[in-house]
Amino acid sequence: MGMDSGLRPRWESWGKQVEEALDGFLPGEAVAPISLHKAMRYSVFAGGKRLRPILCLAAAEAAGGDAAVAIPAACAVECVHTYSLIHDDLPCMDDDDLRRGKPTCHKVFGEAVAVLAGDALLALAFEILSCAGEGAAGASVRELAKAAGSRWLVGGQVADMEAEGKEADLGLVEFIHGGKTAAMIAASLRMGAIAVGAGQDFVDLVGDFGTKLGLAFQIQDDLLDITQSSEVLGKSAGKDEAAQKATYPRAVGVERAREEARRLTAGAIGALRPLEERGEVLRAIANYLLEREF
Repeated sequence: MGMDSGLRPRWESWGKQVEEALDGFLPGEAVAPISLHKAMRYSVFAGGKRLRPILCLAAAEAAGGDAAVAIPAACAVECVHTYSLIHDDLPCMDDDDLRRGKPTCHKVFGEAVAVLAGDALLALAFEILSCAGEGAAGASVRELAKAAGSRWLVGGQVADMEAEGKEADLGLVEFIHGGKTAAMIAASLRMGAIAVGAGQDFVDLVGDFGTKLGLAFQIQDDLLDITQSSEVLGKSAGKDEAAQKATYPRAVGVERAREEARRLTAGAIGALRPLEERGEVLRAIANYLLEREF
């Protein structure tokens, strides 16, 4: 199943705006040190769905604001996400050779430059947020720092590595996915709402939607790792099973994992009910992510 016809032009338009803004925020390849800036740009512009920045802009619009105001927040989120992928792929972590259909950053630039490119993207994210001229910059900085920190993104990565080769316990899988995936997706939505001055109730509502959506998204990722090829996914297929990762399919089986992804997506869509028609694009994104094949 492809993307909803009403969603596609918005997704493509927002994606283009984010690409152009990222191009402006990242130092050019000719800026010293050249190897570092080439590595940063290589990973940021290697492709990818741009899901997190698009959710950020969709939340800003659902709040009744101008999505363009949330562009800095959207770019900051993507910088953090890309940094996490560069580090995730390193030999000392998931040791992967393929990301977004291309050789991973450390394969092209070496491990040391890849580590530093990730570090620089993490710092750049907060530079972008701090000089965005948003009235809510402080709240956005807190959201991103919290989601990217030791309790969520980084903590989830540590738990993920420590769980390898052990029995996949459902509670542990939920902790890992909640940290590595759902927290950043929820933060993306919350930051989009914050950027346009939405009230706390709205910020919490889209955050709740994002937590459920993020867990459903990760279950779908786990399932695709089993059912799809590396060519389709753009990353190494079958790695979760080979590394005996703590995933939903390993914890509860493929069928129950599919049911859980559907249940969480329905819960995410249900969380949008108070928004009525304003939640239309977010609902379309949730449905698309459940049905995606890569």
